[in-house]
Amino acid sequence: MTNLYQQLPSVDKLLKMPQGEQLVAQFGHSACVAICRELLQIGRDLIKNQQKLPHFFSSTELTFAELNSRLQIQQQVQIKSVHNLTGTVLHTNLGRALWPQSAQQAALSAMQDNVALEYDLEEGKRSHRDNYISELLCRLTGAEAACIVNNNAAAVLLMLATFAKDREVIISRGELIEIGGAFRIPDIMAQAGCHLVEVGTTNRTHLKDYQRAINENTAFLMKVHSSNYQICGFTAAVNEDELAILGKENGIPVISDLGSGALIDLRQYGLPYEPTVQEKILQGVDLVSFSGDKLLGGVQAGIIVGKKALIDQLQAHPLKRVLRCDKVILAGLEATLRLYLQPEKLSEKLTTLHLLTQPIEQLQQYATQLKISLEKRLSSDFSLQLEESLAQIGSGSQPMAKIPSIAVTIAPKNSGKLTALLAQFKGLPKPIIGRIEQDKIWLDLRSVANMEDLLTTVEKL
Repeated sequence: MTNLYQQLPSVDKLLKMPQGEQLVAQFGHSACVAICRELLQIGRDLIKNQQKLPHFFSSTELTFAELNSRLQIQQQVQIKSVHNLTGTVLHTNLGRALWPQSAQQAALSAMQDNVALEYDLEEGKRSHRDNYISELLCRLTGAEAACIVNNNAAAVLLMLATFAKDREVIISRGELIEIGGAFRIPDIMAQAGCHLVEVGTTNRTHLKDYQRAINENTAFLMKVHSSNYQICGFTAAVNEDELAILGKENGIPVISDLGSGALIDLRQYGLPYEPTVQEKILQGVDLVSFSGDKLLGGVQAGIIVGKKALIDQLQAHPLKRVLRCDKVILAGLEATLRLYLQPEKLSEKLTTLHLLTQPIEQLQQYATQLKISLEKRLSSDFSLQLEESLAQIGSGSQPMAKIPSIAVTIAPKNSGKLTALLAQFKGLPKPIIGRIEQDKIWLDLRSVANMEDLLTTVEKL
């Protein structure tokens, strides 16, 4: 065993060899030393436990090949690009909305250059980082002003912390939602230091329920859009316009957590109805919050629009600085919003809307191409078919709505083969993520971002 330990090279010896000097020039001295020590520790442990050397210490070539491989892996970003074939277009676990091309370009420009983020070029003095987007959002929604934070949960937190600390917020019991990751509206209220007042029942809430709960300590009447669930049957809810009248009569602002954040009527594209931000403003809601990376089709952000006097107070709250967005996000958001100024081009340029509105004939063509490519590479252990599928928007948007789609299904002749093929898909340089239903892999084409890139990836199976 002592002889085996003596065969382990020293770090100094490895790095002074020509191959070691090349690695140091490429990756730096510290990184090379750390990986050398890691390999040597593996060697010592194997000698101690199994009385043998690791295979990579059997020759100098293998040692440096292992060193190079581990150094390369260390430099690779672990958030990997994947092909989304789940049929869920806005897949929270896969990053939600894909940025449109214009947003990518704007973000890249902001990364590479100094930008007039908080600088008024005309006046030559400091300005507010939300100014450009606030003007744009007012034009698009009809609101008086806007405030941008890093996600919609942060938007709700900021509104509550600013106006409702140690005060009461009235909300229907049927709207006490839980969003992804077990974040709940009551928990956000507790963090903001306000008191939740539930009114009505799970399935039915009336205007009189809000009226009875109002007192001198009421800060808000709150509506929460149930975008990620639906209550059906014997139900009743109070519309924002009714609530706005009640709020005005009592001098109490009405806020609406709209969540998904549609800025257009989706019915014009053959998609189910989703309430828009503009509708809530017209109904008299004082503050409306929504997400930037759901139906809006852009970056992760929390957007608040509404009355200027209230927005000014949000901007002045200390939490705003904690929750504010950086220049890259703001550039991407502005570029996304500017696409809405050309509504006739929106389904072409807004990636999310383009995916949701692709004609079924196009998806049929894509599916045929994918099936042919897979058949060339998969063994006879699998049966491939083109099948009608039902895709969905995702990220809690319209959970009951299903969108017609086409999928390539892969059924194994031996059930054990399915797990192996899934692992093979996930082990590709750009993993392929599908869904499992009816003991088959479903590769749904509705959510595919780049068909040409997908076919290139399949060639590596």
